[in-house]
Amino acid sequence: MISSSMADLPKNHDPKTVEPIWYQRWLDAGAFRADPKSAKPAFSIVIPPPNITGVLTLGHVLNNTIQDVLARRARMLGHEVLWLPGMDHAGVGTQTAVEKHLRRTENKTRHDLGREEFLRRVLDWQEKHGGIIIEQLKRLGVSADWSRQRYTLDQEYVRAVLQVFVDLYNKGLIYRGRRMINWDPAALTALSDEEVIPTPQKSALFYVRYELVEQPGKFLKLATTRPETIMADVAVAVHPSDPRYRDLIGKKVWRPLAREALPIIADDAIDPEFGTGALKVTPAHDTLDFEIGQRHNLPVIDVLTDDGRIDCPAVPELHGLDRFEARERAAKILRERGLLSKTEPHESTIGFSERAGVPIEPRLSEQWFLHYPKTEEALRVVRQHLIRFFPMHWEKVYEQWLGNIQDWCISRQIWWGHRIPAWYRDSEVRVQIESPGEGWTQDPDTLDTWFSSWLWASETMDAETRAKFYPTSVLVTAPDIIFFWVARMIIAGLEFKPGKTDRDEDNIPFRDVFFTGLIRDKEGRKMSKSLGNSPDPLDLIAKYGADGLRFGLMRISPSGQDIRFDEKQIEEGRNFATKLWNVARLRQMHGASDPDPQVKPVEVSIYAIEVLARLNETIDATEAAYRDYQFNTVVQRLYDFVWSDYCDWFVEAAKTDIFGDDQLRKKAALATMDYVTSAVLRLLHPFMPHITEELWTLMGFAKNKKVFLDFVPLPKRIDLGDEERVKTAQSRVRGIYALVEAGRNLRAEASVPSNRKARFVLRAEAAWIQDESPTISRLLNAESLEINPKIEPPSGLSLTAVSLGELSLVMGEGDRAAERQRLDKEIAKLEADLNLTEAKLASDSFVERAPKGVVEEHQQRREDFKRRLEQLRQARASPD
Repeated sequence: MISSSMADLPKNHDPKTVEPIWYQRWLDAGAFRADPKSAKPAFSIVIPPPNITGVLTLGHVLNNTIQDVLARRARMLGHEVLWLPGMDHAGVGTQTAVEKHLRRTENKTRHDLGREEFLRRVLDWQEKHGGIIIEQLKRLGVSADWSRQRYTLDQEYVRAVLQVFVDLYNKGLIYRGRRMINWDPAALTALSDEEVIPTPQKSALFYVRYELVEQPGKFLKLATTRPETIMADVAVAVHPSDPRYRDLIGKKVWRPLAREALPIIADDAIDPEFGTGALKVTPAHDTLDFEIGQRHNLPVIDVLTDDGRIDCPAVPELHGLDRFEARERAAKILRERGLLSKTEPHESTIGFSERAGVPIEPRLSEQWFLHYPKTEEALRVVRQHLIRFFPMHWEKVYEQWLGNIQDWCISRQIWWGHRIPAWYRDSEVRVQIESPGEGWTQDPDTLDTWFSSWLWASETMDAETRAKFYPTSVLVTAPDIIFFWVARMIIAGLEFKPGKTDRDEDNIPFRDVFFTGLIRDKEGRKMSKSLGNSPDPLDLIAKYGADGLRFGLMRISPSGQDIRFDEKQIEEGRNFATKLWNVARLRQMHGASDPDPQVKPVEVSIYAIEVLARLNETIDATEAAYRDYQFNTVVQRLYDFVWSDYCDWFVEAAKTDIFGDDQLRKKAALATMDYVTSAVLRLLHPFMPHITEELWTLMGFAKNKKVFLDFVPLPKRIDLGDEERVKTAQSRVRGIYALVEAGRNLRAEASVPSNRKARFVLRAEAAWIQDESPTISRLLNAESLEINPKIEPPSGLSLTAVSLGELSLVMGEGDRAAERQRLDKEIAKLEADLNLTEAKLASDSFVERAPKGVVEEHQQRREDFKRRLEQLRQARASPD
């Protein structure tokens, strides 16, 4: 429950209540709206638009959490932030979904309905199923400016896309031609090269016998993976220098299916090592074959229908069969006719449709193509780091693609999308947005969805917004669309120049690109519904809270690497939120917090100095990690500081003062808690916005209830004063903490429960340790702690050596044999460490080449090892 009263901090944190209420409060206040008139420096992100019919996945959670972290942090840094959301019409995906629904419910195809009625049905489908993901993103807590939500089929956006087509056509960069393309037999459309996924496949290599026309009874053996396309063979090709076939060049063979005489030709593209070194040339169904056919003026015979069935009445046994069924049938026919000499297993890489998941077919087709402009400029802006990639290794992938770029097939044989603005009348063609008039017919094809998306960074903004927020600051996306989207947006920005000037730096679409990793399951498999290994993020939010999901996922997401998802990590995110809540409640039990907490270093304990120094280190480390987009490093440093440095150590140590009688010490301890809590809530806010906003308010830090944490500055380093005093305090506290850990280890080894009071003896020289005995006793949960530099440990002790001295656990009348065994192990380990250190210091190359500080550190380590060994050996030699 959200309340402004300090007394209302509930015992337990309930994300189901807190998160929706805070999100609505942010929306009602317009907290996420960007003001293009603001004098603040601009920070902007455009969302990678999810599909209109999409639903939230863990990939969306990762991507949008990162964007939200960047947006919220930018607001805290004083920027005017535009995070522009929107959706993509997803041409092939949406049309396929509607067509499946039609077949299932009405047993109809789009052709049964006609274009106009089908598009109406798609709009109905979109109305019912579209935009679900937007509401789900809100449940995640994303701080996008929903007032600026865009859609790739918005009227103004559509017109911009069509105008770009017209302009590029007029420049001669878009053309229509008959070329080999990738055909999707399931979606019944052309695809670009980037939409084809090379996939290793196990298949078979069929060795087929082609009879020589001039020498009846003699055969030329050819290896093929596709006997179902033999009817489309128009030649047999061999390498001109292959001695096996040199005498056959110019002769002919009989085609085994749909019998016809085919010429034997020579071409340098033939690989003599593949199969038998002779290739059946099928120009209609293979890109290499097509190129060979072009060079030798060969005819083109297409024996496949749009949906991948055999179209060859001359071979009735195959006519009408599916291509894969026809493959087996063709092999059987050849075998029966004595024309299949053998079949052997074969592994090859087959192109699969990125959308439909079926093998594509190379096909000669009349399509629209774009010859990419500005490719050299697009290479240069990345090489010169006007655009920076994180991680950097993606620059190489980007450069390789641009260096080998092919013209883009941009037309699709679907109805849902941006219809190509080309008009036909007889042999005339006009390219313009509006119809030229009566008698003109518009091209039935639509544009590749990515042809609209490449304008996303600029055309989603009006002129005023673009003047303030373009180029955008950063793009967060997955590396699998580096060619589909990232590279094309860079090219579009450089070509269409939406920036303030003509300079490249004003027209690139973004300054930085951060590529996320792919989320896999614990076994390393890709997430998929079919495998049942893809959890529903909404279920995780219901179970652990949006903050728990965000924090847990970010903690296991190393920069640019694939992520092994484990729900236990999300549970740890929830547990961290609980830890944060509980330590806030502890602080609240001791009175109101200072809305503007201040700490005077000269008045606080050494434990406060140490935790404040750790806070400074955490601030420095997180700032450095942010610069390199190392989000999991940021989260891990915050986790370690809050859970360990603050809660487990400082807060426990501070309880001595908090529950003590000295009011000044108590006040100083509580002030330190307030200062650290205030800083921690601000540092964590981008990752866990709901719980941090709740605690910020309930603990009284929100001096102005109308100012949300998004607009509160991030904490700065605190000046702790005299450096020597700080180093002394840190050294002492770390020594105490090491002493306490050693004492806890003694308990564990002696099977003394941590919640049972125990007696300890500490032989230590430093006089200051006596002053800290109350805190040391509390941390050790000691019944008594005797500190004396000259004390001789009595019999029946479990002992360990630490930097502050010798700590002993009084064990009573227990058996000393187990203690001797433990001491022997510790002595052996120290002796090994000492030998290793002395060996390094005895090496001239180490002493001469290592930095002076490193050598001095090893020398100090040697002395520490010697001192501790002496202590342990004395303890080992003591009588029972």
